[in-house]
Amino acid sequence: MNISIILAHPTPGSFNQAIAAKAAETLHQCGHHVVPHDLCREGFEPLLTSGEIARDAKLDEVVAAHCREIAAADGIIVVHPNWWAMPPAVLKGWLDRVLRPEVAYRFVAGKSQGLLRAKMALVFNTSNTPLELERKLYDDPLETLWKKCVFPLCGVPCERHLFSVVITSSAEQRVAWLDEVAQLVRKHFPENNQGKWARHNT
Repeated sequence: MNISIILAHPTPGSFNQAIAAKAAETLHQCGHHVVPHDLCREGFEPLLTSGEIARDAKLDEVVAAHCREIAAADGIIVVHPNWWAMPPAVLKGWLDRVLRPEVAYRFVAGKSQGLLRAKMALVFNTSNTPLELERKLYDDPLETLWKKCVFPLCGVPCERHLFSVVITSSAEQRVAWLDEVAQLVRKHFPENNQGKWARHNT
């Protein structure tokens, strides 16, 4: 299987980097082909310009390559921190520019049709706000973004996991979290394509 990993964190050595590396390592162990992107390190330009909005717009080579890769992905893993209850700007720009109409979705008679072939999306978030407080104060907006907006529109089932509180976590806690990442990756992208897969369309 082709699995795309999209990482959005600017700091080398961050826990987000460790999550992405553990996911890639586990996928390789399961025999999958990994297409990794560290958006900050690659300098992905997040700004969607007016000339790029039209469905038939001519895309620059970088965006066009991302579009081809995500369209061909059998699975997607997204890794990013919670910044002001949103993804980092580089990831929001990636969504704007890459998950385009006629690449990720289309509207037919006023209804959305997901176009991505991926059978599962895993989203790993880090936060310095406890989950209970995030839900109580802010209604966990990242849950809404990924599980009710982005991936349902593209026709892909999504599972999201939050690791918190990172800033005060111990080395032992981070090792345990990375073990959880590996278990979840193996669960959803099992070795030899075994496991239960379902195509989901909205």
